[in-house]
Amino acid sequence: MVINVEMMNRLVLVLLSFALCAAVRGEAYRTMMYDSGMRSLQVLVDGQPLSLPYIELGSEQSVQISFDDISYDAKSFYFRIVHCNADWTPSSLSSMEYVEGFDNGMITDYEYSQNTTANYIHYSFSVPNEDLRIMLSGNYAVEIAQDNDFDNPVAVACFSVYEPLASVEGDVTGNTLRELNGKYQQLEIEVDYSGMQIKNPMNELYVTVMQNGRRDNMRVLARPTFTRVNRFVYQNTENLIFEGGNQYRSVDFSSRYTYGAGIERIFAEDNVYHVIMTPDVSRASKGVEMGQDVNGEYVVNVQDGYSPDYEADYMWVHFWLPTDEPMLQGSVYLTGSLVENRLDGTSRMNYDFENKGYYIDLYLKQGGYNYMYGYVQKGSEEMTLVPFEGSHWQTENRYEVCVYYRPFGERYDRLISYGVIYAK
Repeated sequence: MVINVEMMNRLVLVLLSFALCAAVRGEAYRTMMYDSGMRSLQVLVDGQPLSLPYIELGSEQSVQISFDDISYDAKSFYFRIVHCNADWTPSSLSSMEYVEGFDNGMITDYEYSQNTTANYIHYSFSVPNEDLRIMLSGNYAVEIAQDNDFDNPVAVACFSVYEPLASVEGDVTGNTLRELNGKYQQLEIEVDYSGMQIKNPMNELYVTVMQNGRRDNMRVLARPTFTRVNRFVYQNTENLIFEGGNQYRSVDFSSRYTYGAGIERIFAEDNVYHVIMTPDVSRASKGVEMGQDVNGEYVVNVQDGYSPDYEADYMWVHFWLPTDEPMLQGSVYLTGSLVENRLDGTSRMNYDFENKGYYIDLYLKQGGYNYMYGYVQKGSEEMTLVPFEGSHWQTENRYEVCVYYRPFGERYDRLISYGVIYAK
């Protein structure tokens, strides 16, 4: 089969837009906070911890979006919904085409913190709701702004709505095009679209893959390796090889008084709690870490309270990674959902020449967190975990697979399937 020129141009634009990412403040939409006074932005299906932000079109599901404002003065926060292309740039649709009801509203559900040293207000709202029904599948960005000033949003929360019209199956193996049972994982994916009438599937379907919610190494699959009847198969392709990495490190400071491995001590100073982490050693020369993780996510929790939403305290958590010399050809980052998987100033670590190590201090809400240390070389946009975490084909990872469909002449990308493949 031959891809026509129009389709090839569109796929090239998709690939470029994933790399260049130009939408909000020069970047594609992603879940992140812009205001330093905001913390703990979460997007959860029906408010369930560790759920991924995907809901089925026309179902009773909703995503609950919540965040904290480190203040005791209630503010007027508003939200509005933007439909996005597969690359998270805004689509050309008007809100009347993808929303029934109001595409914006005021956030009226909030609670003041109780029994905490840090004063904050916990805000939450759900989408869709009784005033808003989503009519189309695809990616959605929810802009949050104070006093309706959407030219200067304080946060963005992203979620996706899928139509269960196709299905995704897959597997992860250590047998890759680069090596056998080494540091890489090879994905094999099969998409079954037999439930749809698609005139030109080679030109109208494409797939994206994310590892543990990371954007830096997200892949876009333009063409399958081969086809079967109403099926696309992606197999033995270089574009589906990922570093296996390692199991995430974990820390739990849901209690002020009792804590386990990874924490040296917790103390209060000037009415502020501090969590001094045990120095983290490099795992680069070790085997894969044993034990369970939650693929980089976190759960807000407090052991000596009833509602973590407004009774969990905020603490300064001090991460410390000893290294004899700084890595001058690139930057070291803390990674995981605790920093929204961002590779910027919020997650970049500083080097302490006197004590010889990298450090970063984060103001986090009580709970359990996953994290790792990554490295980005100058000139690269993709992070590697090898220098501090090692990389192993046996690592348990989560791969989110999205299948998009845009027929000829259509103005938006439909999300016709969503699936999760686990490396176990």
